[in-house]
Amino acid sequence: MTLDFPVADDTASNPTVAPAAPAAKPASTAALMPDAQTVTAVHHWTDRLFSFRVTRPASLRFRSGEFVMIGLPDDNGKPILRAYSIASPNWDEELEFYSIKVPDGPLTSRLQHIREGDQIILRPKPVGTLVLDALLPGKRLWFLATGTGIAPFASLMRDPETFERYEQVIMMHTCREAAELDYGRELVANLHGDELLTEMFGADFDKRLIYYPTTTREATARMGRITDNLTSGKVFADLGLPAMNPAEDRAMVCGSLAFNVDVKAVLEGFGLREGANSDPKEFVVEKAFVGDGI
Repeated sequence: MTLDFPVADDTASNPTVAPAAPAAKPASTAALMPDAQTVTAVHHWTDRLFSFRVTRPASLRFRSGEFVMIGLPDDNGKPILRAYSIASPNWDEELEFYSIKVPDGPLTSRLQHIREGDQIILRPKPVGTLVLDALLPGKRLWFLATGTGIAPFASLMRDPETFERYEQVIMMHTCREAAELDYGRELVANLHGDELLTEMFGADFDKRLIYYPTTTREATARMGRITDNLTSGKVFADLGLPAMNPAEDRAMVCGSLAFNVDVKAVLEGFGLREGANSDPKEFVVEKAFVGDGI
């Protein structure tokens, strides 16, 4: 997931509107970049979505759910940086990211062309609000995401500490079309089949991690916006769970600014309060605006 924290260097922001940019520079040029990390894998899920993995700086320590600044140089050698949620868990030897493709986006117009062996800029200073420490203890943890907002939850779902703290984790993910759900669907399927997680948390681990994908445009078995499925009670009926309540339920929210505002209102309607790293409560929302103009 990308977060709208545009910067051209450490101190100056990019213009609000940036011209289209050419493909990423070859690795030989990128080798001169500061804070360079090497791309180890790239997977294009659709014509608008891709994920990639890079080497991890030896000094980087982060909490699952946090984000870092990554980028590429522009034609003048200035770094184009954006905040990207780390999709891999804190124990992984590499870092994974999940991104949208924007044809005229200052960064993603270049980033979508990276290949294995290329290099990107990665500033090893993780931050973010979607961390376990920002929530009070509870029984169920709800991850609520649209599009690439699933990225921080991909990190948290792969972190055993999440399941040590909560009896159940429900991943609600909504996209316009079914193919846009493939990243999350494959991730959860792999976790359900993970021998280590099954050994740690029992043979019924698949009941502890529940995946609830929906679409809003293409007709599928489950449709509807997350806000509608929560307020109507449909998701609770489908999963056989009680409605959210502040005694048992905790939530994390990551999507567009409008989505975050709407879901926050829904959660508050259930009696949950917004928390932060310094003041844990029942739910947290990613503070950075998630935008497509990247």
